[in-house]
Amino acid sequence: MKHYDVVIIGAGAAGMAAAAVTTERGRRTALIDMGDAPARKVAISGGGRCNFTNMAAGRDRYFGANPDFVRGALARVRPGDILEWAAGHGIKWFEKTPGQFFCTTAATDIVNALADDAKDADFIPNNAVQDVKRIGDTFHISCARGEYTAKSLIVATGGISFATCGVSDAGYKIAKAFGHKIIPPRPALCALDTGVFPRDWAGISIPVEITAGGRKIRGDMLFTHFGIGGPALYSASVAAADCDIHINLMPGVDVADWLRTAKRTDGRKSVHTILATRMPMQIAKYFAGTPRNIADMRDAELTDIAAKITDITIPAGAWRHHGMAAAEVTYGGVGTSQISSKTMESKIVPGLFFAGEVMDITGDLGGFNLQWAWASGRVAGANA
Repeated sequence: MKHYDVVIIGAGAAGMAAAAVTTERGRRTALIDMGDAPARKVAISGGGRCNFTNMAAGRDRYFGANPDFVRGALARVRPGDILEWAAGHGIKWFEKTPGQFFCTTAATDIVNALADDAKDADFIPNNAVQDVKRIGDTFHISCARGEYTAKSLIVATGGISFATCGVSDAGYKIAKAFGHKIIPPRPALCALDTGVFPRDWAGISIPVEITAGGRKIRGDMLFTHFGIGGPALYSASVAAADCDIHINLMPGVDVADWLRTAKRTDGRKSVHTILATRMPMQIAKYFAGTPRNIADMRDAELTDIAAKITDITIPAGAWRHHGMAAAEVTYGGVGTSQISSKTMESKIVPGLFFAGEVMDITGDLGGFNLQWAWASGRVAGANA
């Protein structure tokens, strides 16, 4: 049996960030992971470029039973701090969209920086946790490859999405065993299954505005053979499955007025030809219906076409999240009501801390989940 000041279960983004702080504070630290390498999801994130932070990180870009929980950690570890950290490791970045930062070369730059920061921790790979107990004020952690004790335990096992990277529900089991409430996990930042659209639209991408769960999201949406995906839809997928989804295929356009104007100025053109100036022809023909010159159509018909284009409603029950295996993150997890937002320590078990996606906090698409991992991981590491 090996003895440590801190044992961290999970060597992902949050666990590595925590280990960097605990070792800097002189705490003897073990970093235990079920896989053979640290930060495996980080290495493939952002298409291999790692969208490692976003300057817009704030309470409004996070979701869960209590999104206000993120305020404390995000105030202590800001996106600017992460940019400063990256610069200190010689990492070059580019700003893909305002405030959204990616590595110029590869996500492995971030992984290597994390490993360098946590080099003083004992990294113990391929070591699945089997049982955790607290005897007195000491945690006893039984694993496939040994047993360990520690005064503080940080659970940073992540969610259960993206199974190809190797995932586990061990964090939920540990939390539940110690009396913590688990919010049922489901996929998020993922595609949706729905039979609303023609299957032969698969592969077509189009700019849209999606309204779901009280939010409006603009961006590109991709039609798939099973439903819809793409960045805008991924962002909208944090919505609960009991809400309607509304899709506008021509955001920012008064489609009815535009079509009535075209009736006067381009009357000899077909409706689908007019529509195809703003959307793919295949979709334009679908909404235009029987080919006719626009001059031959009543204004009421044009208004009806406009309504169908600008408010496609997918009612609750007619769609579902595509699946955990392909989701980028997990919605749900360890409930935050029993965790201190200032320290990430359990309110019911002294010395037990949580960090990252294992908690019921889900960030929006665009670097927000990694910013949460860095922030919550550092805060946990500073207090363990």
